[in-house]
Amino acid sequence: MSQQDVMKLVKENEVKFVDFRFTDTKGKEQHVGVPISAFGDEKFTDGHAFDGSSIAGWKGIQASDMLLMPDPATAYIDPFFDETTLVLTCDVIEPSDGKGYDRDPRSIANRAEAYLKSSGLGDTAYFGPEPEFFIFDAVEWKTDMSGSYVKIHAEEAAWSSSEKFEGGNTGHRPAVKGGYFPVPPVDSANDMRAQMCLLLEACGLPVEVHHHEVATAGQNEIGTKFNTLVRRADQTQLLKYIVHNVAHQYGKTATFMPKPIVGDNGSGMHVHQSIWKDGKNLFAGNGYAGLSEFALYYIGGIIKHAKALNAITNPLTNSYKRLVPHYEAPVKLAYSAKNRSASIRIPFVNSDKARRIETRFPDPGANPYLCFAALMMAGLDGVQNKIHPGDPADKNLYDLPPEEDAKIPTVCASLEEALEALRADHEFLTRGGVFSEDWIQSYLDLKMEDVNRLRMTTTPVEFEMYYSV
Repeated sequence: MSQQDVMKLVKENEVKFVDFRFTDTKGKEQHVGVPISAFGDEKFTDGHAFDGSSIAGWKGIQASDMLLMPDPATAYIDPFFDETTLVLTCDVIEPSDGKGYDRDPRSIANRAEAYLKSSGLGDTAYFGPEPEFFIFDAVEWKTDMSGSYVKIHAEEAAWSSSEKFEGGNTGHRPAVKGGYFPVPPVDSANDMRAQMCLLLEACGLPVEVHHHEVATAGQNEIGTKFNTLVRRADQTQLLKYIVHNVAHQYGKTATFMPKPIVGDNGSGMHVHQSIWKDGKNLFAGNGYAGLSEFALYYIGGIIKHAKALNAITNPLTNSYKRLVPHYEAPVKLAYSAKNRSASIRIPFVNSDKARRIETRFPDPGANPYLCFAALMMAGLDGVQNKIHPGDPADKNLYDLPPEEDAKIPTVCASLEEALEALRADHEFLTRGGVFSEDWIQSYLDLKMEDVNRLRMTTTPVEFEMYYSV
């Protein structure tokens, strides 16, 4: 969609407000609205001024003036606001030089796409994420000096079989690890997901599939079409926005938190990816599972840098409640066709155009702009340095003899370990100025705040384990 198309859309839909949106370092969308009387063609050239000092991990108060530069290709009519509102996703621009702000995630992703082209290795990177999420009836928590607790309310949860509900307890619900994928009434979210799908398509994101996921208590997934790196990150933010708000309209609450419940599957975000040049898929070849040497080297780069990548692809302390060995999590740094226990899988496809790899350790807590850019930079390092990933792992990696298990490396076991890995291994991210040293340090500082808060917070499980010492 062009600038002219946007202005036509405004007129045809009698738009009353324009909502400028951008994504902060933590991956949360932010927005500011302007009435249509204050919106014109100049917004696409001059941008919209805002204060960047209040965004976590961004500018200090001494250098706070920033510009939001809308991308006309991202335009859609918001399906939730009472007044007709046009949404535009923005890059954050430094007014002093007119360039993308060093710490703006979308600008980082733009630089990653530019680096791919300048490297000569390829001209297009395609990404297809699969973010899983939970829908609960309600959630409550408390954390203060007097203690802490969390309580999840979900009529669909296996633990709700003895609860009293208005209209009675129907008894139809998924067991633990039993949610993949029974028909209603066991799957209670079908109509809600269908509404999400219709709104996604109305906003320009094609939907390919929707279903209940493995876990009890309302784990779901909506599969949407792949796209180029920056646009697919934009669309991942759109998906999150629609999922959160449709659930809210139904009187429910949705979360992309990787591990909200104990004792059942967490939510991952498997990321499909491929690199193209001159209309040709560079991942297609005559090697293992139909892969090219280029693709194998790309896998080698991801495996080599996986622990540093974890700081970006799995950026929450909660991420590592999901990435635990021997609990059906993709922690083993190996690749395989069909074998879903490997952290990198090669999906079975019928054509070279669809040939791709699937990185399985990321989770939906990741900022998609940073996640996709970092994965690509790691893969390209593998190609540039011919890092071969070794032999594929076609055995079940969850059930290996101890001596074999010990030989296969794993992802990080904690956010702190991941941050230390990123501190030691990030040169591959800084090539072409994609990620800067300044960004790396600011990110480490921001995420260590999470680590330290968890370190200092006593949890109920510690009372259970240690109170009677």
